[in-house]
Amino acid sequence: MIDDDELIRLANSVLWPGFLGTTVPSWLADALGRDLAGVVYFAQNLGSDTAALSDEIHRIAPHALIGIDEEGGSVTRLETATGSTVPGAAQLGALDDVDATRATGAEIARRVAMIGADVVIAPVADVNTDPRNPVIGVRAFGDDTERVSRHVAAAVRGIQEGGIAACAKHYPGHGDTHVDSHHDLPRLTLTQDAIEAVHLPPFQAAVDAGVRSIMTAHICAEQWGALPATLNPAVLGRLRETGFDGVIITDALDMAAIRENHGVGGGAALALAAGADLLCVGNPTNPGDAMLADQDEHDYRAARDGIVAALRSGELPRERVEEAARRVRMMADAVRARPAPAASTDYDGDTIADRALNVRCTLPVFDDVPTMVIDLRRPSSLAVDSAASHVALALAAGGEIVRLGAEDVADDAIEETAARAARSQTVVLVDRIDDGAPQRIVLDLIRLSAPGVVTVNVGLATASRGDGPVIDARDAGLLAARAARRALLAPNRKDA
Repeated sequence: MIDDDELIRLANSVLWPGFLGTTVPSWLADALGRDLAGVVYFAQNLGSDTAALSDEIHRIAPHALIGIDEEGGSVTRLETATGSTVPGAAQLGALDDVDATRATGAEIARRVAMIGADVVIAPVADVNTDPRNPVIGVRAFGDDTERVSRHVAAAVRGIQEGGIAACAKHYPGHGDTHVDSHHDLPRLTLTQDAIEAVHLPPFQAAVDAGVRSIMTAHICAEQWGALPATLNPAVLGRLRETGFDGVIITDALDMAAIRENHGVGGGAALALAAGADLLCVGNPTNPGDAMLADQDEHDYRAARDGIVAALRSGELPRERVEEAARRVRMMADAVRARPAPAASTDYDGDTIADRALNVRCTLPVFDDVPTMVIDLRRPSSLAVDSAASHVALALAAGGEIVRLGAEDVADDAIEETAARAARSQTVVLVDRIDDGAPQRIVLDLIRLSAPGVVTVNVGLATASRGDGPVIDARDAGLLAARAARRALLAPNRKDA
């Protein structure tokens, strides 16, 4: 008879939970001592000495893999409080300089190595073909398959040359969706031929560049059957057919696309059976006000117990989990031997941000004084802190910041704000101004009274008639915001 400890250790060896706090909680110490694969850091884990936390985790479990979502740009854990000082993918894709992308990947690896982490959950390999996409957008290198592919390969090489494992995501491509899988299950309406031609090549480019891990997407397509990619043996089998023999990592199992349909435990067992190797459990703070005091342990136990139950029943073959554990341990062994991080001599983030910026129409002359900022951006999501204050603060340089929710703002509030904007040096901060979008409607109303405002767009660049002066910053990180501020102060600048 197989004892519980043996099954728990086997289940632990493929689990990658998050946790609460900046020290190792007792449940996590116990799990690490019983072969837990590692942990994923989120912003709440990064205190004044994260390197010491990593040292403690590695002391308890030398094999443990510490992962972190550090894409650069709009998605950062290291610089959540201040905004990222590393370019985002859309900036790099617009610049289309693979050497800059490779140097940026190396810089991300250097920063991650400094805190003792082992895996960068990046780059994003999605081709963002749907401009409505609420979860990818500027996180992608663009909407062109070939461009995305070459930059994914460059980013993988840059990250892994720094001794950190890269993780390309979100297989088989989350770019043609307009639903956030944190909240629901996105369904692709593309043919398989379209998926193969447009969305899979960047993942093949990552494989060819030697990527150590690939993360799945919680998305469905009719031709795959009822199960989403993360739980679908045919989809994950297609990934293995590319020649990839690294670690298949799931996106977080606590996301609604999995949790609401299969449960965390059921999803864990199904993912392993489908061919996944390492199961990202998720961020225990995601429930917000509904978060339990022990949410981290609760989610970990749900995943672990679901795997143990499936092993006991025979629904999940033991050999499949052992195979997954071997792949995870091989990746851990590979990153253990990394060299000490060194600064990249090729990396210059400010220059990259300045070169990636685009100015449409000639900018009016701005003085280097406090500036009024009218912030129309969408609220932040679980995936992207798109409305973070650092962008507005950098643009305002000490000036007033007015936050207007474009979806439901009253007409009199628009009129009053526009009247003030007409009397001062003003920037309107947006992240979606395609024709008919709520932000575009409010922006046009403001321009009626204040035609001298400059729009700073930190979302996808869109060409519309009558836009007036627009700075396409292509990212909501601090680096992009500072570049936009510099452009405001450059006399008569116009790019396109």
